[in-house]
Amino acid sequence: MTGRSTLNFILKSIFLGITVAVLLLLFLPDLRQGNGLATSWFATPSVSANRESYFGALSRSAPAVVNIYSVSIENDTGLFRNQPRERTSLGSGVIMTENGYILTCHHVVQDADSIYVAVQDGRVLEAQIVGTDPLTDLAVLKVTADNLHIIPQVSEPDTHVGDVVMAIGNPFDLGQTITQGIVSRAGRNGLSNYVDFIQTDAVLNQGNSGGALVDSNGILLGITNANFQVRDSRNRVRNVDGINFAVPYELAKRVMDEIISNGRVIRGQLGFIGSENRNRPGIDVTAVAKGSPADVAGLQPGDIIVAIDGVQLESASKTLDMIAETTPGTELDIEISRDGRSLSIKATVAELRTNQ
Repeated sequence: MTGRSTLNFILKSIFLGITVAVLLLLFLPDLRQGNGLATSWFATPSVSANRESYFGALSRSAPAVVNIYSVSIENDTGLFRNQPRERTSLGSGVIMTENGYILTCHHVVQDADSIYVAVQDGRVLEAQIVGTDPLTDLAVLKVTADNLHIIPQVSEPDTHVGDVVMAIGNPFDLGQTITQGIVSRAGRNGLSNYVDFIQTDAVLNQGNSGGALVDSNGILLGITNANFQVRDSRNRVRNVDGINFAVPYELAKRVMDEIISNGRVIRGQLGFIGSENRNRPGIDVTAVAKGSPADVAGLQPGDIIVAIDGVQLESASKTLDMIAETTPGTELDIEISRDGRSLSIKATVAELRTNQ
């Protein structure tokens, strides 16, 4: 091979190499980033690559849901015995803060002599009751431990009917279990709202009470409470499939903060029942409790409450929420309409006790 032939061969090889390199960089972008040729090119595609899954959401939320075992001592009475007997109740709870505050249901820890919390990392911690709120069936517990996993929370979850939700708990002590459903009805968040909870068809069983209801991102929407029950023709209690309840997050968080600050939930009340009239603004007073602040102020059944402290009223539920969230001892100016006449009265808010 002559010198000229050798030079031509080298030049052609260089040109061919440059051409191949340009084509590789053009059609394989990863090479431009310096990532090399991915091994996945030669591997079998993952079966789960396109699978719809909530694994990520549950990885963020499920470790914050604990198992709760409340132990109480009862006297086992009988004809020839009167000995103490230990009874253990099962439930779930949600770690809400880094310093160990846990939300659960009041009925899970009611009358408990000792309470134990099993964290998902294997630790078993003794818990103390900070306070309870029977009206919302909530209780706040406190544990002392480090490295607690806190459930994801946002101030306003903005729950809607149709949202996909998952219930996390420990049914029948089987270990942490997840059930999935949708929101059937969104609950209200006011302190006067004792029973208007989130309704869902995510299955709840014994042991789920006090667990977490989370959305598809793992964010806490509510504290699971109970399933709907009815009595059959033989007066036996039976569960109704697909109707289960959870305390809305905003209400549960407000109750927890009140219990931590005051040891209990403080609600205001005036002592009347009312409903709105769609044909005009204002609240129709249907009943007034004897001796209540409303009764002392002169409010009567048949009156129409037009405004409280200058706020025009249109919703009975929002009015009751406003009163419940008013500090007891506050004097309110109430504008009413009675038999077509406008009147103004003053009423002092009293504290609502759980036995009321």
